[in-house]
Amino acid sequence: MSTFDVHIYTDGAARGNPGPGGYGIVMEWVGKKYVKEFSQGFRHTTNNRMELLAVIVALKKLKHSNTNVKVFTDSKYVADAVEKRWVFNWERTNFKGKKNSDLWTEFLKEYRRHHVRFHWIKGHNNHPQNERCDVLAVAASKESKLAIDHGFTEN
Repeated sequence: MSTFDVHIYTDGAARGNPGPGGYGIVMEWVGKKYVKEFSQGFRHTTNNRMELLAVIVALKKLKHSNTNVKVFTDSKYVADAVEKRWVFNWERTNFKGKKNSDLWTEFLKEYRRHHVRFHWIKGHNNHPQNERCDVLAVAASKESKLAIDHGFTEN
């Protein structure tokens, strides 16, 4: 099976943190004129959950396994957890004492289907795709019909 190079840009937002939130995604197929955008809003969630959910949703949209993916995120929470390999230690301890274990478990399932690298970018720094993701995430958080983040708990 051939592999494709895909760049995924993600951002999450929560107004109030916790509060109404959303994520924004821009996906680009490198070397082709393929760009897709996705977003969704939630009634009550956190910024970190939306940052992580954006990556999960984007990875799920990839139709072919073993895709070479570069994820650009302004979330140190997400980028460092993977690139510094913390999430694999958390998994070994069954995410004891860690927040968002439902999403990290889902993330690892999708992560293992592909060849994923993370690249942290400074947020609100005029990076075109990151700025677009921010606009999508904030707009999604303000939609009239917001989904329920079933995994979110106040603890």
